[in-house]
Order: sequence, then C-alpha cells, then structure tokens
Amino acid sequence: MLQEEQVAVLRLHFPPHSLLLNSDSSESGMLSRLGDLLFYTIAEGQERIPIHKFTTALKATGLQTSDPRLRDCMNEMHRVVQESSSGGLLDRGLFRKCVSSNIVLLTQAFRKKFVIPDFEEFTGHVDRIFEDAKELTGGKVAAYIPQLAKSNPDLWGVSLCTVDGQRHSVGHTKIPFCLQSCVKPLTYAISISTLGTDYVHKFVGKEPSGLRYNKLSLNEDGIPHNPMVNAGAIVVSSLIKMDCNKAEKFDFVLQYLNKMAGNEYMGFSNATTKLGVCFRFQSEKETGDRNYAIGYYLKEKKCFPKGVDMMAALDLYFQLCSVEVTCESGSVMAATLANGGICPITGESVLSAEAVRNTLSLMHSCGMYDFSGQFAFHVGLPAKSAVSGAILLVVPNVMGMMCLSPPLDKLGNSHRGTSFCQKLVSLFNFHNYDNLRHCARKLDPRREGGEVRNKTVVNLLFAAYSGDVSALRRFALSAMDMEQKDYDSRTALHVAAAEGHTEVVKFLIEACKVNPFVKDRWGNIPLDDAVQFNHLEVVKLLQDYQDSYTPSETQAEAAAKALSKENLESMV
Repeated sequence: MLQEEQVAVLRLHFPPHSLLLNSDSSESGMLSRLGDLLFYTIAEGQERIPIHKFTTALKATGLQTSDPRLRDCMNEMHRVVQESSSGGLLDRGLFRKCVSSNIVLLTQAFRKKFVIPDFEEFTGHVDRIFEDAKELTGGKVAAYIPQLAKSNPDLWGVSLCTVDGQRHSVGHTKIPFCLQSCVKPLTYAISISTLGTDYVHKFVGKEPSGLRYNKLSLNEDGIPHNPMVNAGAIVVSSLIKMDCNKAEKFDFVLQYLNKMAGNEYMGFSNATTKLGVCFRFQSEKETGDRNYAIGYYLKEKKCFPKGVDMMAALDLYFQLCSVEVTCESGSVMAATLANGGICPITGESVLSAEAVRNTLSLMHSCGMYDFSGQFAFHVGLPAKSAVSGAILLVVPNVMGMMCLSPPLDKLGNSHRGTSFCQKLVSLFNFHNYDNLRHCARKLDPRREGGEVRNKTVVNLLFAAYSGDVSALRRFALSAMDMEQKDYDSRTALHVAAAEGHTEVVKFLIEACKVNPFVKDRWGNIPLDDAVQFNHLEVVKLLQDYQDSYTPSETQAEAAAKALSKENLESMV
C-alpha cells in the first residue's frame, strides 16, 4: 500500500485528537509514530524484541505469518535475520522498517479492530465445540463411489477464515478431499458473475425441489429446480464458456476457484494433473450412471442451451466435483462468499456482489439436501454439504468455515459437521434471525466484552497506579481517551503523580499530551499530588510541562461534538 493510502486509512481509524495524530501530522511522521507505538506495545519495556515474540503476538490477533498481505513484512524480517548478528532481535528502528509496508493491517490487528476483536477467546469456544463433536460416532462413509469409500471415518477437521483474514484450524485440516457437491454454489456464483442472473435463470430455477438431490425432475417451467441439485448443477456447468473446449472450460473455473481460495491448496495444476484427481474423476465417471441418466433426461427435455455437448457438460461437472481442497483452503473460499466476493487474504475482487447474494440465498434454502429446511430453521446460515463429508458454512459479513468428517447421516450430510454447526449457533448469535441487541443468552464475538468496555477507566488508572507503561502504550494505541476520570474526577496523571511513577508521568505528558490542569473533586491538580507526597522529580516534570502546555480539545469534547453534529445532520 502506498504511503498516502496508508495515511488516509489511518486518519479514518484514528480521531484527530488521538495519540497518533497529536504531534507530527505529516505522513512520514504519522507512520513512524505508529511504528513506534506498535514496537512499544509488543516490547513491554524492553529495548529490543525477539522476532518470535512479534509473530506470537500477531497470531493471537488471528493473522498468520503466511498471510499474503504480510509478505513484505515477513520477507524483511527474514532478511534482517540473515544479515544481522543480533540473533533475531529487533530494535525500534529495525522493527519500524520491517512493519512499515503493512502498518495499517498491523494497526487494525493490534487495536482489535477486526470483525472478531477477541480472537483467542472465540477460538477457545470453537475448539470446545469441536471436541464435543469429535466424540460423536454415528453416520456411515459414502460407499457408492469407490474412492470415497476408502475415506478414514476418524477424520475430523474445522477451519475458519474471517472477512479480515483471521485464521484458525483444528483437527485434520491439511488433508485433501474432494469438493463434490460443495462445488455447486461456487460454480453457480462463477456463472452469475460472468453471465448475469437473468441469463443463468433461463435454464435453472430458484426454488427448493422437495425431492432427493439426484431425482430426474424439473419444475413447472421445464427447467431444473435449483443449482444445488444435480440436474441444476449439470446445466449450470454447461453454461460456462460455451465457445471453449473442455480443457479451457475446466481451466477457467479452476482459475476462479484458486482466486476464491487465495491461491491456497487446490488438488489440480495446469502444468501437472495430480494422480489423485485422475482417480477420483475416473471413479466419478465409472459410478455416475445416475448422473448420465439425468444428463440424457435434460437433453431430451431440451434443458441445455443450443449447441451444448451434453457429454462435455457432464465431464466438466465430474471434473469439478473431483477437485481437491483442504479445510484451510476451503475456509478461504467460504470467507470470500462471506466477504461479498472479495478474497479476504488477497483483497482481490473475485465474484460480483449480485452473484454472492444469489448464491447465499440458494445455499440457505437448498444447500443441505433434504435437511435444508431443518438446517435453515435451526442454524439459519447459508451452507452446502457434500458426500465427501464436507460442509461449507458462511456467516455473512463475518467468516467462512469448512468442516470435514466423512461419516454421513441418513440424509447425506456430515454427522459431526451438522452437529458442530448447530452447537456453534446455539452458543453464538450467528443465526440470521438472532436479535443482535436483545439475544442476551448468546455470545456475540463481534463485540468486545462488556466488562472490557465498562472497566476501561479502572484498567487505565490501575496501569498508572502500578507503573505499567507498556499497558498504557496499548491503551494509547487503541485510541483510548487517556484523560478519563474516575468517580473522584481523578485521571491517570493524578494517580501516577501521587505514586511518583516518573516514567508513567513522562509517557502521559510527552506522548499523550494530557491536560495537567484537570482538578479532582477536592480541587487538586496532578502537581498538587506530587508535592503532597514529596515526589520531587515528578514535581519538576509537571512544572515544566505546565509552563509549555497548550490546551487542546479533549477526546471527550471532540466525541461529544462529533455526535452532536451527526445527530443534527440526521435530523436535517
């Protein structure tokens, strides 16, 4: 990101009265100051920090060191390790140099400005739900495709990716598996993005069928009921790049899928056809009598566009069902749908907003085979299941998830995966119709905890009382009002002056530029407290600061003014 763009984003995230913008408001000064704040936040009072400490703190926010957006930062750190004799230790200057190209993303991460602020707490809950589902033993592995019949019934993995690129995986999340029916919504989204809604829905409907997914059945208009049943998916496959040959069509769709997955693992390469995909494709073809029957039925009913080769459409459908992903790459695909068609880890716009909206609507009503109505009722989220034991789940505007557990229930959905989704929604208010304001018994991971918000003053004053400069730096980095008062109208500067914490006082007056003339309920300013308790060094600091202090608008005043203006504008 260019320096000008980074500064523009920072000005949106930081109010003009914040610590970041308080002193040097030039572009380079602002970015440099923010780099210093990040360093102090992680260093916790040390002059140098180990790189592993930075990466550990980074992972706690949900970001991975392999995130493509952090490539410049990680490459620079790797170079520093190679060229430096410091043993992987970064001083302030080196740290600032390493993070400068990714300063906005890192600032958002450490200020907890991502969609799930307390990511560690959230993933702790996810892990507990995962372990509960792991104990389930019901279901049977699909046996009608020989390659699927060989799946290990003990496989169980869940990966998630938020719209901000926060990642978490638990269980067997690196093992490749076939997308199978999970490719149907993805193919449909690609067709809508490239051909438009009106054209695609000349050939396929939008309604649940009320029948098995592989029935030879059409709606009253003589077209397949929806793109999530086999007949609909085969017709949608026939619409893609009709003027191209089979290899070009497959390559076209695969490029889209790769972009949706942020270029993470896909079990096919243009240069080299993987043997596993060949086996699965052959296995699909050799056991696909039902789908061939559907294909001939569609051909007889003239459901394909003119000039379409029915066998070529079936081949493409089989190929796409045989593409392999992992839970990790699949979760990025789901997150792309959750993020309005923009891949969260690359920032690339892959699908149109219209395509995503249509796709999620159909996943919600038709995505879970004959369990779709029950799933919509109990879980209330768009999802698509597959006979490979996969479930692709989307929490719109929040995250995407991919679950894998091969044992299926009697309706063809992953037994563990379905249970996991139900428990997830019973704990968090992710259901489409959960009331975000009044659903008191459910957790909302999109909000910072109420205790955190309510105790900011306590935390701020306790940090000043205990001399914890590193905590104060974290508060300042999060744009907290460093002049907040307690019930006695005492500020952090009052407390630090009374305790004689010279470093805290220096930080508050030099970095935060707080008001030294605030009076507590007894009429004392911080200097009075320092004099009363005979902290001479603090007295000298405050006297000098008072002489040079120029009053400026406080955060509270600025916030009140902004709110007043906003209310006035809305009324007008």
